[in-house]
Amino acid sequence: MARIAMIDYGAGNVRSVCFALERLDVTPEVTNDAAQLRAASHVIFPGVGHADAAMKELTRLGLDTIIPTLKQPVLGICLGMQLLCQHTEEGDVNGLGVFPQNVVRFQDVPKVPHMGWNTLSELKGPLMNGLNDGDFAYYVHSYYVPKSEFTIAITDYGFPFSGALQKDNFFACQFHPEKSGDAGERILRNFLSL
Repeated sequence: MARIAMIDYGAGNVRSVCFALERLDVTPEVTNDAAQLRAASHVIFPGVGHADAAMKELTRLGLDTIIPTLKQPVLGICLGMQLLCQHTEEGDVNGLGVFPQNVVRFQDVPKVPHMGWNTLSELKGPLMNGLNDGDFAYYVHSYYVPKSEFTIAITDYGFPFSGALQKDNFFACQFHPEKSGDAGERILRNFLSL
């Protein structure tokens, strides 16, 4: 039986992710307790808000040293994905360093933030099983992770960037799977089946 832990550090979209999981008959434990996080079968690292404030809270709770050492499947969402990276221009702050990537602010695009539905392409890895190039996901963000060897989905917003990442047991989506309809539900199911 899967035991899902949702990291609680005061950053945003915890309730909407919980609702999406409950639609899949899964009730997560919302916690910032290290022992509960380590004991979970899967960990979700959500986030909406400012990177600097979020990292300060993760550090205050001691989660900055716990999260990178987790061995079970971990899914970062939106700000959670960005905080799993090495550094972000938002607040000029270092992240958790799981992905050796820098997060940069959109420049020379039609509008910032990038908000609304956009397509996914070049899908790979178990998180993207059953999805097709051209499936839509829902985005709200002003910063992005460039394409790299860890990219498992690409989105184009004037240029291609990482829609999703994977490194070992760490997975991450820049979009919000909990708001992304059938494609997002499929991604959450795929994650829970890892």
